[in-house]
Amino acid sequence: MNNVRRDGILPDDAYDRELAANVRPSNWSNPQPSGAYNLAVIGAGTAGLVTAVVAAGLGAKVALVEKALMGGDCLNAGCVPSKALIRAARAWSGLRNAEEFGLRIAGEVGYDFAAAMARMRRLRARISNNDSVERYTRLGVDVYLGEGRFTAGDRIAVGDQTLNFRKAAVCTGTRATAPPIPGLMEAGYLTNETVFDVTALPRRLAVVGAGPIGCELAQTFARFGSEVWVLERAERILVRDDPDAARVVQQRMESEGVKFALNADISEVSRAERGKIVAYETPGRREELCVDEVLVGVGRAPNVEGLGLDAAEVDFDPTAGVRVDDHLRTTNPSIYAAGDVCSAYKFTHVADALAQIVIQNALFPHPFGLGYATTRSLLVPWCTYTTPEIAHVGMTAAACAEQGMETETYTYDLAEVDRAILDGEEEGFARLHIKKGTDRILGATVVAEHAGEIISEITVLMRAGRGVKTLLASIHPYPTQAEAVKKAANLWRKTRLTATMKRLLKNYYEWSRSRVRRV
Repeated sequence: MNNVRRDGILPDDAYDRELAANVRPSNWSNPQPSGAYNLAVIGAGTAGLVTAVVAAGLGAKVALVEKALMGGDCLNAGCVPSKALIRAARAWSGLRNAEEFGLRIAGEVGYDFAAAMARMRRLRARISNNDSVERYTRLGVDVYLGEGRFTAGDRIAVGDQTLNFRKAAVCTGTRATAPPIPGLMEAGYLTNETVFDVTALPRRLAVVGAGPIGCELAQTFARFGSEVWVLERAERILVRDDPDAARVVQQRMESEGVKFALNADISEVSRAERGKIVAYETPGRREELCVDEVLVGVGRAPNVEGLGLDAAEVDFDPTAGVRVDDHLRTTNPSIYAAGDVCSAYKFTHVADALAQIVIQNALFPHPFGLGYATTRSLLVPWCTYTTPEIAHVGMTAAACAEQGMETETYTYDLAEVDRAILDGEEEGFARLHIKKGTDRILGATVVAEHAGEIISEITVLMRAGRGVKTLLASIHPYPTQAEAVKKAANLWRKTRLTATMKRLLKNYYEWSRSRVRRV
């Protein structure tokens, strides 16, 4: 049995055989199409899966076409395996720092990287049931395994079969790419699509790119015991995030042994007996690293090749992906797109949200009440799962300034939050950007051990159009690290008490005391 992945063959163990049986069963026979589909979906990543299953749940006749593995990047080479490894690495790190909590370990501790990878594959296989061919078939979706391509504006070919449709959705996602570094291809490298197949810990690892993927995996492998270098062309890491937030993460990673080369331009990668040689230049210096593996953590390309988009009169760009309007319609009004293949926000949760928009617009056309949902109202939070995590929603201070919006920014350090002190997790802060003269929250950043959990409170407030007053009126359990958000809001409340108001209140209190009858 060939367990086909886009980039090759899955490791042949019980867990990946279970995964393949769910998301690419070898004994699968495609259904025979009968009549036109209300909705045909190409790509079974998050966007495609959500689009297909919701449409089928509404009673539509739905086809779902996938050429590789059901579940797409998120399940097979993204969120699921990476977070499993991050958790294992955090456990290793916690054990090494256990003395702080009074734990004395007698004797030698054994570390088993292969076991950590096996745990990841076991959990991934378990979760894959949710994205399985069997489940989606049971839920009423016609699943076609094979390469789908448009042959006209209302037809898709899968092998020798033709699927007719009224509406279609392109949800083919993106794939990892590498920068054009001389010698990189010949020397060999890892990406997020191949790193989770590794079973032996690389002793020395160079990570190209200090974005979310690069930083998450660099810290993870350093905690497992690799000697890790991160090379980044920009002058700092995590350039989308606030500089001081990124600095907190960099300092933590450096304390755990990760070395950074910023403003670094990689000139060549070559092979030698002692390993792979990465030559790079920083201002005024030329350096070389000798490593066992190179992990490329930058670069994504939309999967638009071979789809027959020209035949369907769907406009696309090899770099930017499928072009859509605010309603996610392509240049063919019967065809929509969702997920990474058309979105600037390449997150699983955004792919889910875009799928909901496609459903409303494709299956409930205006003026029947539910159509014409738009991307303009999306409020997108994101999180980088380093330790500490960085989570953000809404506008940054820089974005507010660019748009000429007067803001007030309030930051509260975790080092002043009781639960963070008790947990030994004092690195970080909660920050709110408030529109001047109002209580409206324009954006927020949280740097904390579980910032991704904390940011949702602010996201809900912003989406509901509620501001800092609602946050302050809400009771928070004590002690939690999320108190940092409310304490940041308290800083805003204190500024509402002006010097004049303080003086008036003081005069009133003095007057009220003078009215008390003495006995």
